[in-house]
Amino acid sequence: MTPPKRTTQADSALRQVNEPERMDVLQSYQVLDTAPEPVFNDLTQLAAFICGTPMSLVSLIDGERQWFKAKVGLNASETPREHAFCQYAMRASDVYEVPDATADARFVNNPLVTGDPNIRFYAGAPLLSPEGQPLGTLCTLDTVPRELSPDQREALRILARQVMAHLELRRVRLQLEDERQKLEGVLRMANNSGDSLYANTRSEIFVKQDQRLVRIATADLQYVEALGDYVNLYTTRERLTVYGTMKDLETKLPVRDFARVHRKYIVRLDRIVAIEADVALLDGVRDASLSRLPVRVPIGSSYKPGLLGRLNLV
Repeated sequence: MTPPKRTTQADSALRQVNEPERMDVLQSYQVLDTAPEPVFNDLTQLAAFICGTPMSLVSLIDGERQWFKAKVGLNASETPREHAFCQYAMRASDVYEVPDATADARFVNNPLVTGDPNIRFYAGAPLLSPEGQPLGTLCTLDTVPRELSPDQREALRILARQVMAHLELRRVRLQLEDERQKLEGVLRMANNSGDSLYANTRSEIFVKQDQRLVRIATADLQYVEALGDYVNLYTTRERLTVYGTMKDLETKLPVRDFARVHRKYIVRLDRIVAIEADVALLDGVRDASLSRLPVRVPIGSSYKPGLLGRLNLV
């Protein structure tokens, strides 16, 4: 017995979709307008071969167009959405089949039917995301009316699932790459912060004296004094004068050990033995009588709150 002729599903039988949500999911694949990829080309060619049609497409439905990720037997890379058979097929519950487009009121006046490529037969299997959103179809087309056999329809379903699996794999790969780049960015920031922290916790600095570099242990520094274009570094044993600015030197000293107390002075915190009004008394050097003479360093009014905040006040 000849099987009854298949009819195209009515619009009322097609699923309703939330278009903004569907478009968000489609955009998450970052696939529109990308270059051809062998895996999609192969699946499209296989669909045409199994179904015995001269044309086959992986078609994705954008807001205003249908765009072809892969194509066989068609030169165009996209067509307007209002002309797309796939805008119906993607919402079908199964393979959406149009045996003869000239006998279907929805397609008889379609430019793709009345003109090139002169579509008569269409069959499309929906491409459904894991979220259940229809993205497009894997479809086959012919220029003569026809029908698919049950085996061909099953093959089209299987191939559509494979297309969707590779789209999903592609999306996951892009997401992983995006996460990798974010992680590398975080690591770079951490490394830069670590380098900065290391630079500000070094236990020694080098200063240029005449034609030589002199190493100074920061633990030996008592305070630093600005003097025009030069800076005086006072240690427990000597004074060293170097060309430079307070700002440059401040970035090289360990921030946990030194504090700016005046526009002209930086002091080592553990050298402060007392604060009298707006003067810091620093542990001095021994004189000939072996007594310690405190060094008096002025404290600027704008710097004093910050200095007091760093001291362990009781």
